[in-house]
Amino acid sequence: MKWKFALAEERNEKYVICNADEGDPGAFMDRSKLESDPHEVLEGMAIQAFATGANEGYIYCRAEYPLAIARLKIAITQAEERGFLGDHILGTGFSLKLHIKEGAGAFVCGEETALMASVEGERGMPRLRPPFPAQSGLFGKPTTINNVETLSSVPWIIRNGAVAYNSIGTEKSKGTKVFALAGKIKRGGLVEVPMGITIREVVEEIGGGTGTNRAVKAVQMGGPSGGCIPESLLDTRIDYDEVNRTGAIMGSGGMIVLDETTCMVDVARYFLDFTQLESCGKCTFCRIGTRRMLEVLSRICEGRGVPEDLQTLDELAVQIKDTSLCGLGQTAPNPVLTTLKYFREEYEEHINDKKCRAGKCSSLCDYVIDGRACTGCTVCARKCPVGAISGERKKAHVIDLDICVRCGVCRDVCNFDAVKVV
Repeated sequence: MKWKFALAEERNEKYVICNADEGDPGAFMDRSKLESDPHEVLEGMAIQAFATGANEGYIYCRAEYPLAIARLKIAITQAEERGFLGDHILGTGFSLKLHIKEGAGAFVCGEETALMASVEGERGMPRLRPPFPAQSGLFGKPTTINNVETLSSVPWIIRNGAVAYNSIGTEKSKGTKVFALAGKIKRGGLVEVPMGITIREVVEEIGGGTGTNRAVKAVQMGGPSGGCIPESLLDTRIDYDEVNRTGAIMGSGGMIVLDETTCMVDVARYFLDFTQLESCGKCTFCRIGTRRMLEVLSRICEGRGVPEDLQTLDELAVQIKDTSLCGLGQTAPNPVLTTLKYFREEYEEHINDKKCRAGKCSSLCDYVIDGRACTGCTVCARKCPVGAISGERKKAHVIDLDICVRCGVCRDVCNFDAVKVV
């Protein structure tokens, strides 16, 4: 649709842009593609430019990917030398010049209008739409922006045909999807799976389940603006519509596995802290509303929450989603909304009982060693970062709560489930 709209614009100057500003924590799909096969992306951009009538393009890649940028430069030079880029490509009247623009690490520049502002030398802030980039984009000219995954798929589709591509996936979500498996997973890394596979199959069969031998508690999908999907919904198919119905989003393809030692209130606080810091500040509710939500979540994690906080979080989340200009603000409340929906009892425990069942909120928990289960192996004592654990070898150990910082390392390294949260 983007390409069709751009083609319909009768202008002499048009642009194409590859969005390689992969800013999600735990996501590295674009990085892998750009480092291993940048030519596929360049070929996709050449097809994109030819299809829309553009003669100039930009690859917007985050500066934190120096190897990807270096190999992109090599690939562009090689393509120009072979006549695949530059003037009169392959002896035709079609020309395409590509440039690399290094992003400064602003998460909001993953949003296409903020990205264009950054390329233009302006501060990366979103613009009101319409007009859409295909009508008035970079430097006011028709512009099509696609991400690395889309552009690298284009040559395969052209070569093998739409029928072959559409034979994979579901009715509304075709082809494959690449995910970055991270978190408490036994086999982390990149996986490419057909659309329609379930989240459980990816996590348990491909990823091998948790690396901690504990049960999966939830899967966080869609990056910091995504949502937390509980274990009870892991049979959800990987399909844009079905994932959205859970309250999460597909996003760039981050998939962070969480086990029973994860506090869902703390997870919501962590991701909201990220999006609040990355807000460009243009929209009042995104700038101030996310700050107010973060203050409430921090207060709950510190044991100072009150029952009214849950209603405040719900109200602020809806207001931020409805009044933000770009996707960052519109999706920033997702981690809070999904954890409130599926793990509300943990919020209530933090507020009413002043307890954190996962043992992550240091103000709400203590760690003790069960003397009946402890074998005196000394592993916990050796791993404790503050030296709070003492005891003789082959005898039960004890934790000095006055020294303990409640980091949870002792529980993580104990092979006998002797460390308990109280």
